[in-house]
Amino acid sequence: MEAAFIIAELRHQMSWQKRFIGRALSRLAIAVTLTLLAQGASAQLVGSRSVQGTNCATAVGGDVRDTTITTVCGMPSEQVVELVRLAASPQAGDRAELMARLMALVPASSQLRVEAIAKFFQLLGETPAEESQLADRFAQIAAEHRRLVEDVKSLRVNDPEVQALRQQAAVALEIADHATAFARLTQARSIVTTKRETLARVLDDQKREEAALVFEQARVELARLAYEQAADLFAEAARLLPVGDTETRWRYIVEKAAAEQTMGDERGNNPALVQAIASYRAALRLASRTERPLDWFTTQINLGAALRTLGARESGTARLEEAVAAYRDALKETTRERVPLDWAGTQNNLGNVLQTLGARESGTARLEEAVAAYREALKEWTRERVPLQWAMTQNNLGAALRTLGERESGTARLEEAVAAYREALKERTRERVPLDWAMTQNNLGNALQTHGARESGTARLEEAVAAYREALKERTRERVPLDWAMTQNNLGAALRTLGDRESGTARLDEAVAAYREALKEWTRERVPLQWAMTQDNLGTALQTLGERESGTARLEEAVAAYRDALKERTRERVPLDWAMSFGNEGVALMVLADRRRDAAVAQTALSQINTAFETMRDGGHAPNAAYYEGQLPKARALVARLRGR
Repeated sequence: MEAAFIIAELRHQMSWQKRFIGRALSRLAIAVTLTLLAQGASAQLVGSRSVQGTNCATAVGGDVRDTTITTVCGMPSEQVVELVRLAASPQAGDRAELMARLMALVPASSQLRVEAIAKFFQLLGETPAEESQLADRFAQIAAEHRRLVEDVKSLRVNDPEVQALRQQAAVALEIADHATAFARLTQARSIVTTKRETLARVLDDQKREEAALVFEQARVELARLAYEQAADLFAEAARLLPVGDTETRWRYIVEKAAAEQTMGDERGNNPALVQAIASYRAALRLASRTERPLDWFTTQINLGAALRTLGARESGTARLEEAVAAYRDALKETTRERVPLDWAGTQNNLGNVLQTLGARESGTARLEEAVAAYREALKEWTRERVPLQWAMTQNNLGAALRTLGERESGTARLEEAVAAYREALKERTRERVPLDWAMTQNNLGNALQTHGARESGTARLEEAVAAYREALKERTRERVPLDWAMTQNNLGAALRTLGDRESGTARLDEAVAAYREALKEWTRERVPLQWAMTQDNLGTALQTLGERESGTARLEEAVAAYRDALKERTRERVPLDWAMSFGNEGVALMVLADRRRDAAVAQTALSQINTAFETMRDGGHAPNAAYYEGQLPKARALVARLRGR
């Protein structure tokens, strides 16, 4: 048997409020900041297209954390990609073309200098990022830059020499000359440090000034995406503060944690996430729940998000259990009566962690808890009030219901899952949030496929294939390679089930092709469990083809695919998935043994099928247990026949 895989895709919808201060602005705030770039400007000519300069960024869609920026300075995302290419090019002509385009695009009233905008594109060109993220990343850099320049200009210190160096740093930042700005701030810090050593009577004030300068150095590093250096400087700024400055120290440590968490999120750096977790826990010791409940709550939420991200990448469940505890603690302070929207967001995040845990466990208790948490969130995250958050939670609810439906023999949960996904698509439209729309189309296909596999007809399966093909219109290999691979895998599963019910082999051949496509991006090194799942699914399609052919080549390929899957699907790590691949290999071996008249192989097949049945039965996966139980009489009869009994 095969289980079509869902990735709940919660990295697109992880947290409704990932950062509460510092660098992690909400994307809506970013959009407002970027709009300042072109207020009052008339239409500008960019390339061969006329675009309006009245809005230099438009933010739409996504959940509270993952808003999508669809245009920058009137440019579509693909034009942003082209400008990044020009900025990264070593050719002088490309640099000149970039500046000419920006001069034509950016109005005289812009609050950002053309040189600064060019530097932003250069930074993007030097930093690994998918093309679909470039517009969003540009918006982040521009917003942080604007805030940084304003803060450097506005803060005053007592020493005229230091103040002059600060103003020089501000002038350098206007054109995004980070090196000069950093150098001037370093000079200023040096002056302050020297005077601190000789002026003991103003020691605490100068400590604060030095800490503020180091804090600004950290933000300069953050502006050029140097997260590790920024985190080190935030930590140094916290250490420099006088002992009694608890609240400011908390702020600096939370900024350090946010830089580490961003590095872990964006670059797949798990050690950075470990450090972020430690930093958030240090910040919690500085934020008393009784005296500063809001600071305590925001730290708890961020801690939960970091734990969940790391836990989703690890094979164990300890981090996920800690994330559940963090969210439950947060809910003690964030009640529905006091802050209903924050309460709903925390319920949604709690549901996400519970769902991830439930997918790894054999029982259904965690999944039931996840469903309950999502339903709680929907009491305040209503369609009328927060339509995109409502749609996100409907999508998450559908994922939990579908996983429950897989483990039950009926179809009621699956029908609820389909209904939840269709609700989500009422707000998650292709025009509004294309990648979120594609994700929900993919998830809808999963629910329809599981439902269709339990019916005699093919209508649900055909709907599933159509949903996957819709998703692939936005989930391209170039744009989102891992999501593309996931949908290819799911498409293969639907085609294989259809192929089971047809006499020919066309659908099965299509399924094999889809699985092989998925394996181009879902590699063992990159995503080991997804790679193993696709190997199992490939084996199932090859086995079905082999059963319809007279030779054994396809069956041997199927056995090889199952054995590859078992390299990552170990009994200790994912017991139910292990049982599925182990049992599927047993069924393929049973067919091989029959064709080769090999009693020893037949006995091995019987043993594997029986083990798979017992594991699925004890793990509460009724449909798969029933499948393997149905294979046992055939395996026993084959063993008896080949042994001459």
